[in-house]
Amino acid sequence: MARRPVAFVGAIVLLVEAVGIALLNWFLGLVVNKQDMSLAGLDPHAMSVSTWIAGGVFGLYLALCGGVLARSAVSDRAPGRFGRLLLISAAVVHGLLGAFSVGLVGWPAFVLMMVVLGLIVLTLVAYDKKPDGVTDQPRTGNGAAGGGAPENGAPQPA
Repeated sequence: MARRPVAFVGAIVLLVEAVGIALLNWFLGLVVNKQDMSLAGLDPHAMSVSTWIAGGVFGLYLALCGGVLARSAVSDRAPGRFGRLLLISAAVVHGLLGAFSVGLVGWPAFVLMMVVLGLIVLTLVAYDKKPDGVTDQPRTGNGAAGGGAPENGAPQPA
């Protein structure tokens, strides 16, 4: 199956996106700092510093998600509970960013967000949590060979 390449591509895309988001927020912080204008009485320096911090935090979050995908691809195993929660939150974030980006940026940005969302979700569903060789077979009765009581508890006819 193609789950390892999908996880590798998803990891690379998330790492590139992390760097892009961090650089974009760094640039926006510089613009706000050079404008020397206040918004609703806020200090321009405080706004630029908060933009840099937000870009760094969001970039680290995306890099951590990319690291989880890369680890899954290298080990060819499903991410753990924390990794799955992290990737699910990243999928939700990309879905929301895709919805907002249609009106603000345009359809190419929407398509990019949906591709990243698809890579994350495909990685999540491609790795199953069951180990190899374990199947879902229904249990019969109390585990005794040849039957036992049916699931509803009624006696079995002789």
